[in-house]
Amino acid sequence: MEPRKKPSKGISRRNFVKTAAAAAVGTTALATGCRQDVGGPNIISNKTFEWRMVLFWGKGSKVLGEGAQNLATWIETMSQGRLRIKVYGANERVPAGGVFEAVGEGDAELGHCASYYWAGDVKAAQFFAAVPFGMNAQQMNAWIYHGGGQALWDEVYEPFGVMGMPAGNTGVQMGGWFNREINAIGDFKGLKMRMPGIGGAVLNRAGAEVVNKPPGELYSSLETGLIDATEWVGPYHDYLMGFHEVAKYYYYPGWHEPGTVLELIVNRKAFEALPADLQEIIRTAAFRANLSVLSELEAKNNDHLKILVGQHKVDLRRFPDEVLRQLKIYSRETIDKLCSGDPQSRKVYDAFSSFQKTVNAWGAVSERAMHELDDI
Repeated sequence: MEPRKKPSKGISRRNFVKTAAAAAVGTTALATGCRQDVGGPNIISNKTFEWRMVLFWGKGSKVLGEGAQNLATWIETMSQGRLRIKVYGANERVPAGGVFEAVGEGDAELGHCASYYWAGDVKAAQFFAAVPFGMNAQQMNAWIYHGGGQALWDEVYEPFGVMGMPAGNTGVQMGGWFNREINAIGDFKGLKMRMPGIGGAVLNRAGAEVVNKPPGELYSSLETGLIDATEWVGPYHDYLMGFHEVAKYYYYPGWHEPGTVLELIVNRKAFEALPADLQEIIRTAAFRANLSVLSELEAKNNDHLKILVGQHKVDLRRFPDEVLRQLKIYSRETIDKLCSGDPQSRKVYDAFSSFQKTVNAWGAVSERAMHELDDI
């Protein structure tokens, strides 16, 4: 290898800088010209877009509504104002239960919610949110991002003109607040409890009377005895709802929702009309929201469980093993019945359960094994 030659003393520093700058401009122009010649995508455009996002929850609701607001802000910031999103809380533009339909029909380009709310119209949708005794947040992310789950989600939503993608996760939820002790599976018989989704169908099978009430009525319903129990989210949100003031027992684990995925619904035609860079900005913002919401809830649930037990002397109880075993049996029976009349649900759930089996095998020698070290 020849030694590097010293620059000629005849070239002044000023002339050298001028020459380098001219070369840089020429190189940039050449690169730009080459990109246009080969027909590369012109991903940069000065065109601006005004979009609307409708929420299943209140715009100011802690973590959930705030997470959607953050997502909209990140999109606008990353796009340098080329994609602006006006956020509407539940019932401001459309009813909370109308988010999916509104995005599909183009009344809004985006929606923030959880897919099990659309199970009445799209049965297979709920498997992309939470399944009783299913996968936790980390495993759900693995399935959706790298285990084929996203392709199935796209397939399920395609006929409705929308796309779904993860945009948050609650983590493992709590089992609920009860004014009746649960010592055996028979204690669910006649119990009036609020629980949505597949979990509610499982409780019906156990003999409970499942009652669907809006969030604003849960506190008073527990206080007056209209319901005996309710589940909500986790210690942080439960504390904000004040359930510790009107319920005797706080049960865990949340067998019905071990890692609930929150979704960003996107109108497909509107998305495909965007330049490629804005499409990637939306995907990136949703990815960030997915991690941010989960991380915030993990931190705040940890803090507020300490507050509930330490300061408010909440009676924290674990469901007995025999109760959990029987609920697991009822869950399998309930899901099998759901899938028996819907081939698409069967296809999605079979893929879900297959991935869960393999990822649980890995979890046994990784996450679970590490947690067991706490007892050494």
